[in-house]
Amino acid sequence: MTTQVLPASDWRSRAEEHEAAVDALTAARLERRTDGRKHPVEDFLFEYYHHRPGQLRRWHPGAEVALKGAAERADWPFYAYAEGRARVDVASFVAKRESVLLFVRALLTSTLSRPGRFGCFGLHEWAMVYRADDEAIRHGGWPLRLGPDGTNEVVEQATITCSHFDAYRFFTPDAAHLNTLAPTREQQVAMEQPGCLHAGMDVYKWCFKLSPLVPSDLTLDAFRLAREIRELDMRAAPYDLTELGYEPVRIETPEGRAEYAAAQRRFSERSNDLRRRLLDILAGS
Repeated sequence: MTTQVLPASDWRSRAEEHEAAVDALTAARLERRTDGRKHPVEDFLFEYYHHRPGQLRRWHPGAEVALKGAAERADWPFYAYAEGRARVDVASFVAKRESVLLFVRALLTSTLSRPGRFGCFGLHEWAMVYRADDEAIRHGGWPLRLGPDGTNEVVEQATITCSHFDAYRFFTPDAAHLNTLAPTREQQVAMEQPGCLHAGMDVYKWCFKLSPLVPSDLTLDAFRLAREIRELDMRAAPYDLTELGYEPVRIETPEGRAEYAAAQRRFSERSNDLRRRLLDILAGS
């Protein structure tokens, strides 16, 4: 593939646009950190995935793009600098991250091969608080909409079909055996399916874990989608977040379950588009 060469004025402008977009998306997060406030929706992507706003802010063009006059990138991880140009050192990246590349390719390909399942209704969040003591509730600063007894009743009357290990592993001990599936880390490639909200959010994780091979425009698109998915995730959760402006999706009702499944289908389509874009990039690595 022919390397595209970007003049300094071009790529610096793109980098500044990316930085401004990230700053707008993360300003509230950084402001909250100064006074110790927590936000169960907007903070999740940073606290769960451990990717800081400053890391997201750093712009990368991706593979097969050279940047004129980018001497400051000579010491950046997985960059090479020669003849006045900086570019991603694909060979070095592949040599050190081959196992991650192979896993992500297999996972995304496997996920795309399956139809989405839209009958879980976000019950994973309910299973995380089922019969839990107050101190064990993940977002204990927020009340349960139906109270402890009402929350437990929803779980007991539902059929829980969580296929995502990184959600299932947070189920309370009393809830784990109620899941009709038993996902494990080793089974992730075999079980991942595009209807899963957590799998949709994880596309963002795979993008930043493969940085700087993956261009920042794709990573930012995945971040934006993950934010939207997290909002649905928590609106359908058992917590009362109306104080934050989030109207609940009442999955304990037929209308709420229909609303959830419809949104889940839309997110499935969008996350699959991102999976295809990411696989196209990895195909050249």
